[in-house]
Amino acid sequence: MSILDVEQLSHSYGDKAVLQNISFRILKGEHIGLVGANGAGKSTLFNLLTGKLLPDSGHIHWNPTAKLGNLEQHIQLESGVTMMAFLQGAFQDLLNAEQEMLAISMEMGNAAGEQLDKLLQRYSHLQTILDQHDFYQMDAKIEEVAAGLGLTSLGLKTDVSKLSGGQRTKLLLAKLLLTQPEVLLLDEPTNYLDLAHIEWLKNYLSTYPYAFVLISHDTGFMNEVVNVIYHLEHNQLFRYTGNYQQFLKAYELRKEQIHQQYQKQQEEIQKLETYIQKNKARASTAKQAKSREKKLEKMVRIDKPTDQPKSTFSFQVHYQPARLILETEDLKIGYHESLFSAMNIKLERGEKVAIVGHNGIGKTTTLKTLLGQIKPIEGNVILGDRVQPVYFSQEVLIKGNQTALEETCSLFPHLTQKEARTMLARCGLRSEHIFQPLRTLSGGEQTKVRLCQLQLTTGNVLVLDEPTNHLDTSAKEALQQALQAYEGTILLVSHEPEFYQSWVTQVWDMEKWV
Repeated sequence: MSILDVEQLSHSYGDKAVLQNISFRILKGEHIGLVGANGAGKSTLFNLLTGKLLPDSGHIHWNPTAKLGNLEQHIQLESGVTMMAFLQGAFQDLLNAEQEMLAISMEMGNAAGEQLDKLLQRYSHLQTILDQHDFYQMDAKIEEVAAGLGLTSLGLKTDVSKLSGGQRTKLLLAKLLLTQPEVLLLDEPTNYLDLAHIEWLKNYLSTYPYAFVLISHDTGFMNEVVNVIYHLEHNQLFRYTGNYQQFLKAYELRKEQIHQQYQKQQEEIQKLETYIQKNKARASTAKQAKSREKKLEKMVRIDKPTDQPKSTFSFQVHYQPARLILETEDLKIGYHESLFSAMNIKLERGEKVAIVGHNGIGKTTTLKTLLGQIKPIEGNVILGDRVQPVYFSQEVLIKGNQTALEETCSLFPHLTQKEARTMLARCGLRSEHIFQPLRTLSGGEQTKVRLCQLQLTTGNVLVLDEPTNHLDTSAKEALQQALQAYEGTILLVSHEPEFYQSWVTQVWDMEKWV
């Protein structure tokens, strides 16, 4: 039985078609991976399914009894609410039932006869509901999920308003998992998780009793938890049975088949056109030529197979700094109290360092302190001569309606519009992306724009805070190659060891600094 049926769904942004006449369904218990290049329309499809966007045409039919859960990224968390109280909200219906039971127990003291019987029946019904849903294990369930996602270390009595962006996302994910809806929509749930927490989520989803649709560029993670792949490509949606590795094999075979079909059809079209041209003017063969002309008109043309634009990145050292890049003297970082003991570290020219540690430990705070954006609690940061860092921030708030091209040209006025377009295209952005408001681009497309601008910024030290978030597999590989080839110095925060292990010169594990 299907939970969702989608029929002939289409959606466009202006004159840019994103989805064209796609149809699919979600069955009970299916674990679906939704894949496609950056900008293919994955997040758009999620927004259509949740009602945030309205389709241009087509129909979306949800089973009326199905409960949908979506990982919201921009929910306002009210001050004065603890993490524990927020997570208990996942069981609000059960908490309401408990409150009703307490009210009934008070009423029963003054009731008799038929009224008492009704109250007893209602009380018994509510008690059954609580027992069926393991209500009295609620706190244990919350502790389990909170620990799995790394929230208990923050203290469940912590006010939600004090959480960082990544911690807030983990809290929202925890509440969503605790509600256990019949369909989960998960858009990049591993972005703010450590390796241990990703492993926990992997185990959780692989045994999830209901259906989910997962968008993730962590293909290793996806491979372990899905049994169906939906692939968005060229505004169409294609279904593959199996995990991600099985999809890759089937996709390569399908591409080869389409290429062969296209070639075969082109040869047939060429033969028909040649025959028509040679014979339509001859009285003896005009009838046959007309027949072939009709056949050509009725032929359903196979579109020429095209690959997604490839990303190419290249970072330059614009001038050489001194040998010493930075050094700290008894540095203590934090906002109100020090996160670590006094730090004495040194970074020299040409070193490439990965900074690791669990989420919330202070990796971003450390980067900002080293860059002088946050004042240290104690100690000093000494930058070497001619050191010019270039910073890629993990989170950027985009305002206004500037396009990617307009923003790039305003930031780098020495570029002609043609030069800016060429640079953006090299980073894997199509023309429609370049002329689209930046805030309407997908997370991956926005990252590509920011990486393009990073390449254009004068500097000799790259300071990168989770640059692979939202990037598709192809772009991630291109970035990896560019950083490996970079002749300058790199400070990198990343939760993906497979991205950096082959090229960094050392790893700073912040968990050893505490």
